[in-house]
Amino acid sequence: MIEADQALVDRFLDMLAAEAGASPNTLAAYRNDLAKAAEDVRGGLGEADRDALATLGQKWAGLAASTVARRSSALRRFYRFLVDDDLRNDDPSGALPKPKLQRPLPKVLSEAEVEAMFVAVGDKAASGQPLAQRNLALLELLYGSGLRASEVVSLPRAAVREGQPFLILSGKGSKERLVPISSRAAAAVRDWLQNVPASSPWLFASGKKHITRVRLYQLVRAMAADAGIPPDRISPHVLRHAFATHLLSGGADLRVLQALLGHADIATTQIYTHVDSARLVQLVNERHPLADRGR
Repeated sequence: MIEADQALVDRFLDMLAAEAGASPNTLAAYRNDLAKAAEDVRGGLGEADRDALATLGQKWAGLAASTVARRSSALRRFYRFLVDDDLRNDDPSGALPKPKLQRPLPKVLSEAEVEAMFVAVGDKAASGQPLAQRNLALLELLYGSGLRASEVVSLPRAAVREGQPFLILSGKGSKERLVPISSRAAAAVRDWLQNVPASSPWLFASGKKHITRVRLYQLVRAMAADAGIPPDRISPHVLRHAFATHLLSGGADLRVLQALLGHADIATTQIYTHVDSARLVQLVNERHPLADRGR
C-alpha cells in the first residue's frame, strides 16, 4: 500500500475506533481488506475513480462471493469517510461489484449429540480430572449460555460469582449485554475454579494469558471425538448455534434470543427460524386462532 493510502486508512481506522467503537479485531479486518483491495487498484485507493473500481469485479472473479462483498463493503465505508471528512469531493464506490449472497444455514447439533458430549466430558470431570473439569466448564458456557468463543476465552477469574445468575459481557462493538448462567454452568465453573491459581486474572488461563480461540477450537473438537461425533462437524460457534436453535425449539421468543446472542439486528437472529422451520409450522397449526376451525 502506498504511503498516501496508508495515511488515509490510518485516519479511517482512527474514526472507526473513536466514533463507532470498533474492536481491535474489526479494525484489523478492515485494514486487511483495504490493503488487499489496494493491491488491485491502479494508482492507489485515494485517487481511484469509478473506472478504476469497475475493474475490480473482473479481478476478483476467482474469489468467494462473501470475500468480494466484504471488501466492497469496506471500500464503500472508506470512501464515505473520505467524502464526509472533505478528503474527496466524490464517492466512486457505486462502481464496486455487488455479488449476490445467500446466507448459509448454520451447522447444528441435535440435542442427543450435545447430551453425548456432556456425558463423555462429565464422566471424566466427576473423577476429579482437572482438565476435564475445565472442559466441562467450557462446554457449559458455550452451549448453556451461547457465548462467543472470544467471550469465553477472555472471561476474568471472577466472572461467575456465587448468587449472581448472570454475566455482564462486552461483546462485538464493545456493546454490553446480560447473559444468564445456569446453575449447572455455575457449578461446573465452581469446580474448575479450585484448580485456577488465585493470582490468575483469567478463568481459563494459559501461561501469562488466557487460552486462545484456536486452542478452544481444538478442545471442542476433542470433546466431540470422545462423544463419537465427527470433529469436522463441530466448533465453538456450532455450539452457539445449537444453543440458539434448541432454545427456539423450546419456545423462546425471537427477540429474547436476539438479546441473549447479542445480535444488533433481528435479521441475524432470524436465520434460526429457517433451521427450526418444522417447529414453527407446528406452532402455527396448534396456536393460531383459526387452527381449530374448518373451512
